[in-house]
Amino acid sequence: MTLISILKDKHIVLGVTGSIACYKSIDLASKLTQAGALVDVILTDGAEKFVTPLTFQAVTGRPVYTDMWKTDGADSLPTHIAHVGLGEDADLLAIIPATANTIAKLAYGLADNLLTVTALASRAPMVIAPAMDAGMYQHPTVQDNITRLIERGGLLIPPEEGRFASGLVGVGRLPETPTLIGHIRRIIGRDGELASQKVVISAGGTREAIDPVRFISNRSSGKQGHALAQAAVDAGAREVVLVTTADLPVPVGVHAILVESAEEMLRAILHHSTDADLLIMAAAVADFKPQQRAEQKIKKENSDKSLVLELGRTADILVEVKAQREQTGYPRMVVGFAAESENVLSNARSKLIRKGLDLLVANDITADDAGFSVDTNRVVILDTEGGMDELGLASKTIVSERIIARAAMMLGSE
Repeated sequence: MTLISILKDKHIVLGVTGSIACYKSIDLASKLTQAGALVDVILTDGAEKFVTPLTFQAVTGRPVYTDMWKTDGADSLPTHIAHVGLGEDADLLAIIPATANTIAKLAYGLADNLLTVTALASRAPMVIAPAMDAGMYQHPTVQDNITRLIERGGLLIPPEEGRFASGLVGVGRLPETPTLIGHIRRIIGRDGELASQKVVISAGGTREAIDPVRFISNRSSGKQGHALAQAAVDAGAREVVLVTTADLPVPVGVHAILVESAEEMLRAILHHSTDADLLIMAAAVADFKPQQRAEQKIKKENSDKSLVLELGRTADILVEVKAQREQTGYPRMVVGFAAESENVLSNARSKLIRKGLDLLVANDITADDAGFSVDTNRVVILDTEGGMDELGLASKTIVSERIIARAAMMLGSE
């Protein structure tokens, strides 16, 4: 786990209640700490039946709290009113896992342990991740209590369907750590610099069919586009649509649309950008496609020693977007990418003007440690005023954060 900018130095109070899913909260506390968060753990009596304070102290490097009456000892409160400080200093109160019992207490304002007292004292956003055996989560009483909490501003990480320790199958499983962290990132960043904005992003290399088996494509992995989608969520975008060809994890809070060809991507981009504030075209869209697609697989024995393909141009998505923008004003801002192998800056600046872009991100694809298929990139961000922001070798996460921050600043200044 690497540092995550949105989580760095964020104070997260992690409430752990008595569910067998407690073991996942250990990994969560560890990964949040590795990501740069300051994690204070509160264990209920029920949680201590499954896990120990020492385990959480080992992975967070911070005291673990269990008893609101004790004021001495490694796992005790430093003062008798420290629960107030825990709640007031928190950027987020995350109760993971949350049992039906604790959810009921929170819904009715009971304060009979350190966690429920802290929940009442805290003004931080509160998120609950229910975890309980099959049938319990869908019980009307539990659902009523969750609804009550949501109506008061509580936030829900929905449980997943799966098999339980009891052997039953149903809805109530605690999500895995990456999903939990994705929800936490979305909640912490929801008032960010892209709050209220809709963002559309394209990712991956398109595939242009030769026959039902073969296709023409390129080396684009989609990693940069997916990283941009995560950065947009971290920046608080109200809606993030990712039009992608890549089989990669989709960040929590992102609506992914899987496409293959340039034509499919064009239709999706034009449709979803009709009310978009920001469009980022990070996909490597094929410039050419076979003029004819064979309906059946082309057999080697039915061909000569060579196969000749006649290629035609694909639709230019950015040109189509430019035309739509001139008519409707949407998307309000467009960022393009230019993957170049020579004359990087001159070719990129020409594309910036020709395609009517607000920003263009250029990179040299001849470098082995940047661009296609790797986790790092080095780019130059060009604007219409002749400005140039050069970013040396960095992770695609960092590159994405720089692009999103630049775009958000320009949107905010309109």
